[in-house]
Order: sequence, then C-alpha cells, then structure tokens
Amino acid sequence: MPFALSLFNGAELMLLGLWVVAVLAPMIYAIRSGTSLAMGITVSVLLGAVVQVLWSMMSAWGLVHYWVWSDVVLVPVRAKEPTFWHTLITAGFLHSQGDMMHVLGNVVILALVGVPLEQRLGTKRFAVIYFIGLLGGSLGWVVFNHDSYTPALGASGAAFGLLGAYLAGWPKDEIPFPLLLIRPWPVVFIALLYFGLELIRAFATMESGVSSGIAHMAHIGGFVAAYALLPLVARGGPVPLGILDGGPSQGDAHAAQRRRIKASMVDLTSLVDPWTDRGVEVPKHLREPLKNLMQASDEPETRAAWMEHLADAGHCPECDAPLGLVERASGPYLQCSVSAEHLEWPPR
Repeated sequence: MPFALSLFNGAELMLLGLWVVAVLAPMIYAIRSGTSLAMGITVSVLLGAVVQVLWSMMSAWGLVHYWVWSDVVLVPVRAKEPTFWHTLITAGFLHSQGDMMHVLGNVVILALVGVPLEQRLGTKRFAVIYFIGLLGGSLGWVVFNHDSYTPALGASGAAFGLLGAYLAGWPKDEIPFPLLLIRPWPVVFIALLYFGLELIRAFATMESGVSSGIAHMAHIGGFVAAYALLPLVARGGPVPLGILDGGPSQGDAHAAQRRRIKASMVDLTSLVDPWTDRGVEVPKHLREPLKNLMQASDEPETRAAWMEHLADAGHCPECDAPLGLVERASGPYLQCSVSAEHLEWPPR
C-alpha cells in the first residue's frame, strides 16, 4: 500500500512536520528537564489536537487537499504490514477534529491519573506502562476489526491503560478526579467504574451491530494489557505494590515519600542495640544518644539525626572501623564502613 506522503503539497508537508514537533517536543523537554513525563504526554496530546484543528481551518480555506495524517493513523487491514506497524503507536497522538470533548476527556485521565501513577512508578517505568497501554489498545482494536478499512485514532487506549495499571498496583490510593464532584476518589472506584461502563458499551455495540464511533475494544485492550503487565514493570521500583500511605500528592511528593518511609520503618523499641547484641559494653559516650534513638525516633528525620550522631562518634563493635549512615526506602540504617556483614542495624 503506497504512502500518501508523496502526494502532499508544501502546506500539507508543513502541517505534518508541525504535528511531529508538537507531539515530540513536550515529551523530549520533560525527559531532559526531569519534569513529569505524564504532563509532557498530556501537552503532546493537546498540541497535536491543536494542529489537527489548524488543518481543518486550512482545508476550509482550500489550502490543503489531503488528510495529512493518512500515513500515521491506524487502519486495521494495513496494520499487519511491517511498513505500517508504526501506526500502532502514532495513532495514539491523533484525535477526531470534530470531537474535542474526547480529547479533553483523555487529557483529564492522562494528567490526573498519569501524574500520581508516575510518582509511584518513576519516569522510566511509567513510560513503559504508558506505551504498553497504547500498544495494547491498538492491538485490541486490530484483532476485533482485522478486516476494517476505517481509520482508528485517539489516546483512549493509553488512558485506559493508566487506569488498569493503577488498579493493579495501588488500588486504594485516592486521587483528585472529576466524577460527580472534583474530589479525591479511590483508584479502585474510578478504574472499575470506567472499565465497567466500557464493557457495557462494547456489548451494546456488538448486540446492535451499529457502530458508536468509539473504539471500545481499544479501551478494553489498553486497560487489560497494562493491568496484566504492571506487576512485572513495577518490580524493583521505588514504591512497593499495594502500599497504604495515603497516596502520592501532586503538590507534595516529598510528604508522600516521607509517609512511605515511616510506614516501613522498623520498630526499634523491641530490638537490642548492636553492641549489647554482641556481648560488648556500649561505649559511655554513645549511651545517651543510643537511648534517645531507641526511645524517641519514630519519625524518619529524628531517627536519621540520632543515627548520624552515632555514626560520627562510634565505631563498629566487630572490627572497630568507622560507622556510616545508609538511607534506604525503609528508613535510615547504621552500617559498618568496611562490611555490612559486621554491622547493619536495625536488621532487615
């Protein structure tokens, strides 16, 4: 199947190039600046839609004659050809020019669900799960419409993928979302509501045999793919699956991280200090700070401060080497500077 690109005039080539820049620039900026990739993707989807509206205006003025996204939109019958495999991804950054409410609906999910999910997964894992949802949605649509010549486009598969991934990883998180009211809702409620409604709509469309104009199977495919693969993608990530810490805050990521650390810290009041545990008398100058550490260090900052004092003033009871303070996801630890096998306290 030939590419339409060879038929484009100058204005059409300019619009296609502008769309590519509009889609790629926000994501590249987010990666290079270390800002939220979820917000970068959200801006990419919005700017891509703006360029499409610009095409509609230029078409009405007679300046363009071809739909300039012909080679990057998903058409099931040609998606089997390797030369058009790229459309499984590129179609996710296109929308119908006549349905801006669909664009806004996807933007709401990408921003309000994507940002806290990225805080849970980290940027690299978030990027992987986003494209799993996008690809899963496209493949779901192709499988159920393999003989269709009708173009399919939209970020809904990826957006539903974010809902599926969040449900699989941290279903009890509460995130601000505009349902009946704009307020925090549990992820399990938001995700299952959207997925349930989509199943109902898909079955209704199949029973009636009349297309609704919405790619329901793409939504379901993105949701299921991301839900199934999230545990694999999140393995070894910054936040354990299912942790209950109130959920990440879009306005205060540091506070959310602090709550996670506090929830996983070891209770020191039931432990024996590393000197007594080895049958060695606690050095006199360490007794008071050690007592304070074990009795009044249920806050991460307090525990780190007393441990830092012990590390500066103490030595390993095993080899007499200096001590160090190690920060982990489960809180601060005292450790021998020569070998963790000599001393690592509290024990993990």
